[in-house]
Amino acid sequence: MESRINIQKVEPAAYQAMFGLEKYLSTSKVDPILLELIKMRASQINGCAFCLNMHSADARKIGETEQRLYLLSAWRETNLFTEKEQAVIALTEEVTLITNHVSDATYQKAAGFFNENELAQIIMAIVTINAWNRIAITSKTIVG
Repeated sequence: MESRINIQKVEPAAYQAMFGLEKYLSTSKVDPILLELIKMRASQINGCAFCLNMHSADARKIGETEQRLYLLSAWRETNLFTEKEQAVIALTEEVTLITNHVSDATYQKAAGFFNENELAQIIMAIVTINAWNRIAITSKTIVG
């Protein structure tokens, strides 16, 4: 595979704006494991190899298990994820697949575990990884 465009090089101000979102998210109160689950699940749905590679390594560095990473795409079929994690994964799926909209049930379930600030941070994390996925996929950012 050959890369198409290096947006970071061509439009560094745009990339810096995206990095600004990452900097904001790194200061959030959301559990880092939850943030990595968000990044992994959205990247699985979007088929972003670059982000899957990066975030699986990041998740392992902070203690995520191989088993949970392998089974994340089948999270409904396991008992490995807490109810809180399931609520965030479901929200991630519906925001990522936004054409179907986010159901009130999914939103309310997530809202039951988090205060408004945390929920806003989670939504921003989902939106941000989806933007990164679209950048990496469109530009054919190469793994390795």
